Amino acid sequence: MSSFCMGILLDMFCNSGGIHTIASLILAYIRPSLFKFAFGLSYEYQTVKIADKISPERITLLLLAIFIHHFILFFFEYFRFDLLLTILSRTLASTLFTFIICLLTIYLIKPSNRR
Repeated sequence: MSSFCMGILLDMFCNSGGIHTIASLILAYIRPSLFKFAFGLSYEYQTVKIADKISPERITLLLLAIFIHHFILFFFEYFRFDLLLTILSRTLASTLFTFIICLLTIYLIKPSNRR
């Protein structure tokens, strides 16, 4: 429900015709599979917190989620198979930029260990 609300809100402000909603809903649908892929059999839903240390599993999850979201977003924006190279190049560039911004945000929000 929250992914639909966030996507439709973005679409209303960007006048983008529903592509943010589609990308958010598909990502929300495959999210459990992404968690199982990134964390393996040791995955427990309650143990994943954003304030924990950055591990390779978290980086894998973040990169996959960002890549899938941006690929779906750009695919439905262009909606042509002959522009697949453009879609992939924009997806990779946006994924890299968004990943860097996400890491910076996580490090800024993460509580310090000082007492």
